[in-house]
Amino acid sequence: MTAITKKPENPTAHLTPEDIEQLGIELDAIRQDVLDDRGARDAAYIRRIVDVQRRLELASRAVLLGSALPPLWVLGTVGLSVAKILENMEIGHNVMHGQWDWMRDPKIHSTTWEWDNASTAEGWKHSHNEIHHTYTNIVGKDNDLGYGIMRVDEDQRWHPMYLAQPLWNLINACFFEYGIAAYDLELGKNLSVPKEKRSETFKANAKKTLKKIRKQATKDYVVNPALAIPFGGFLPTVAANFTANLVRNVWSHSVIMCGHFPEGVETFERSAIPDNETRGEWYLRQMLGSANISGSKAMHLMTGNLSHQIEHHLFPDLPSNRYAEVAPRVQALFEKYDLNYHAAPLRQQVYSAWHKVVRLSLPNGWLATTNAKNLPSQAKLLWAMTTKGPKVRRAAAARLQQQARKQAAAA
Repeated sequence: MTAITKKPENPTAHLTPEDIEQLGIELDAIRQDVLDDRGARDAAYIRRIVDVQRRLELASRAVLLGSALPPLWVLGTVGLSVAKILENMEIGHNVMHGQWDWMRDPKIHSTTWEWDNASTAEGWKHSHNEIHHTYTNIVGKDNDLGYGIMRVDEDQRWHPMYLAQPLWNLINACFFEYGIAAYDLELGKNLSVPKEKRSETFKANAKKTLKKIRKQATKDYVVNPALAIPFGGFLPTVAANFTANLVRNVWSHSVIMCGHFPEGVETFERSAIPDNETRGEWYLRQMLGSANISGSKAMHLMTGNLSHQIEHHLFPDLPSNRYAEVAPRVQALFEKYDLNYHAAPLRQQVYSAWHKVVRLSLPNGWLATTNAKNLPSQAKLLWAMTTKGPKVRRAAAARLQQQARKQAAAA
């Protein structure tokens, strides 16, 4: 995963500036077609999804009153997990993108929606809508790329601490909502500043986030379990809520990873992005910095239609139910301009994303040059790179990359 400008073969080298601007014009036309056509059927869709989600959550919580009985615990937990995924993915994420603001319904509007998540809507909209969607896959600028805690590009200098990145990624998946809340607050940057010098904006946002976390924890781990006390279900309901949150977090993390991190998705250098980036150039970066998940209608719904991540990145403000509709037209433009439309089934994308997490946790070339026969010597080399100083690391890294180049040339 090398930044596109440093690849031996740039996948956009064949495009002229005129091609890129024409591409932008054609994508604008697709977007405008949907804007002109959206109406009653779209409004009916989102209202139906909101109604189904609320009924499912209410029914699941009612079932969990009897969660002391294992069959009811399983039924209620499954239902609550699905309800939480729907609320976060197809409803909350898309409503807060402003996809339904045109309805002028104050109950389904980006300015009023507060989701079932540790992040505040206000903080998330800033970090996601304004930062991530503007600076998609720009290393050092887009914290959604590796969530600010992982090595995401081969040109990032390897350090032994990155060996733990698969573990950090797993922990992040399990508690994803809290990781996103921390990233919304830019905790790494702000906590490195002495307490007395931290901005008032950060302090206010941190206070709001802690209040939101307390509210969510009280609802899931105090109020709802307390309602089950007369039926002997306090602890089982606590466990059910924890499980539902865990399932929702792991699922959300997997969908986001599949859309941004599989092998073949491009990254970009900050220095390579012009200050006056044109509409066509922005579109091109979205096209190459995203990946889709192929699958059933049910799977698309449960991902919040982020299985159409390419279309979402191109048109983040269009109703999510229209992404499947415009996908063939978008794919046709990829083919017309000889670009790679990155799409694969869920299992394949999850494997690819995790493979990259593991690969980039290791020094460049280590995984590619390691096999069953040379594993002992490779492990010894990795140990030396981990325990000895920068000079040894640099020499070993050069040796690994030379081996990898020879192996690639031979292949």
